[in-house]
Amino acid sequence: MPSPLGYFLKTCSRTMMTTAAQTKRAAKQEGTIADVFTSLDPGTEVAALPARFAQLKKDVLTDMGATHASIVQAWKEVLAALEGRTKEIVSLGGEVIPRVSFTDIERGLSNNQKDCIRKSGVVVVTGAVPKEEALRWKASVKEYITTNPVKGFPANDIQVYELYNSKAQIAARTHPAILRTQQELLQPWHDPSNKHVGFSTPISYFDRLRIRTPGDISFTVGPHIDGGSVERWEDPTFRRVFRRILAGGAGWRSHDPFDVSWRVEAKQDLYNAPGQCSVLRCWQGWTSLSMTGVGEGTLRVLPMLSLATAYIMLRPFFRPGPAGGEWVLDLESSSFPGSIPGKGQELNEETHPHLRLGETMTSIPEIQPGDQVYWHCDTVHSVENLHGGQRDSSVFYIPAIPLSVKNASYIRDQRAHFVHGLPAPDFPGGSGESTFTGRATAQDITTSQGRRALGFEPFVSGGVENDELVDAANRVLFG
Repeated sequence: MPSPLGYFLKTCSRTMMTTAAQTKRAAKQEGTIADVFTSLDPGTEVAALPARFAQLKKDVLTDMGATHASIVQAWKEVLAALEGRTKEIVSLGGEVIPRVSFTDIERGLSNNQKDCIRKSGVVVVTGAVPKEEALRWKASVKEYITTNPVKGFPANDIQVYELYNSKAQIAARTHPAILRTQQELLQPWHDPSNKHVGFSTPISYFDRLRIRTPGDISFTVGPHIDGGSVERWEDPTFRRVFRRILAGGAGWRSHDPFDVSWRVEAKQDLYNAPGQCSVLRCWQGWTSLSMTGVGEGTLRVLPMLSLATAYIMLRPFFRPGPAGGEWVLDLESSSFPGSIPGKGQELNEETHPHLRLGETMTSIPEIQPGDQVYWHCDTVHSVENLHGGQRDSSVFYIPAIPLSVKNASYIRDQRAHFVHGLPAPDFPGGSGESTFTGRATAQDITTSQGRRALGFEPFVSGGVENDELVDAANRVLFG
């Protein structure tokens, strides 16, 4: 007689064959992380946006009910606020990045901790995964790399691997302490309807891994925001996430980056490019597999969430005045600085000078194997240009994703890709790990919570208010 798990997996397999026929998600081109960022290919020529983007500026302001006077008022207020906040960040350095322990997570974050995280848009979580366990994950994935014909960037000295289905990655994604961390960090987010998103139910969004070696200068990802670029203005639903900013006046002050009302159905990947996130990804994140300090090839963030967002969203509507004078309204050009269709939103000191990125981009202070770092999906981030340390700087990219029907649809397709050893649906396609020795299977998911997070076991309602959501998600996954 088969075990309960074996019986379930057979049933699940039949369900996947049925739902696979319903999937209409277009396959992505084969490639690497370099396809997402122009900063990884300095030779890329960036063409001017088509003339329709000039009209888009006017359409956005009309749609948001903004006037010329109100949008100018917002711009001036944001620039004034940036003067103080940028100075504060430069003064504080790494101390500006909130740091909490897993003990804090287990007992619930304090209001002060939550406020600091909301303001900065980033948090370091220490002590969730034992150091020895994280190091075993790294040893395991290194063996997997040695055994198989892996791909990544750059091709001649890989630092970022196109790997999604190793046993170590599955172990990390389903680790109880990591899922508990994500559950707590999703709590500041809210859905005013209480119907469309389950923040107490984190699910798994497969991503890559990084093993950056000492001396590397190739993985030099500049300041950027993932999840689309021009889509923030071009998609009518996505731009409503920023409606209070784009309406002008003092509305930017009441922008709530943790409200998912419009994010749930926002289209972040209008151009179906490889590496563009199509789900509601509240927190991007990684789990460290090494001890890494400042200057050792680590993550950098701009720790001012709402204020930076307001500036970025208003930036396309303004240009420098004559002779470097006061900035003036620009509704005639097609310029959306740093926005390239099919890429992430990129920023630098020329395109977004008031952010003072050369001084305000802040490196994550020293972390240990098993520590986690999470940053809000609107947080500007980058990677240090040089790994100047003596040890590898290694992470598994593991974000915090809540349950929604749209996200359930994605993990249904991701589940099918995993079973066949293919790259996750949002990422560069191809045969992936389908022929690899030692890749993970559903049998490697050892807990019910882990199986639910990966779409291999039905979700369980946490209360009457989300019964309808849980039922709908289960129908997507299991028919």
